[in-house]
Amino acid sequence: MSLADNRCIPCRGGVPPLSDDAAQELLQQLDAGWALNADGHLEREYRFKNFNAAMALANAVAAIADDEDHHPDLYIAWGKCRVEIWTHKISGLTESDFFFAAKVDRAAASLASAAGE
Repeated sequence: MSLADNRCIPCRGGVPPLSDDAAQELLQQLDAGWALNADGHLEREYRFKNFNAAMALANAVAAIADDEDHHPDLYIAWGKCRVEIWTHKISGLTESDFFFAAKVDRAAASLASAAGE
C-alpha cells in the first residue's frame, strides 16, 4: 500500500510529533523533491510552464485538503506552487502529513499526465 492510499487522521493534539528518525524514514517513501524545511515542516515546490498549471495543482490540493480535513499552506506564483505541510495542533509532523504529501504527488502526476508532460 502506498502512503497516498492512507486516510489522514485528524489530530486533536496531545500527541508527540514524529521523531526525526521516523520523519526521515517516511520522507524516503515520498517522491523526490520533498524536504524538511528549517521549521521541520514538509515542503516541496512544483514547477510549471505557466500560471494556470500552477493554479490547477493548487486547486487539486485544495480538493484533497477538504476531503482529508488536512490543510497545508500553499504559495502560488507564476510557474510554481509550493506546498508546506505540518500538523498545526502539535506544531510538528505526523504520519498524516506524509500521507497528504503523497496524495499531492499523485495529483501532480495526474495533472502532468493529462497535460502530456
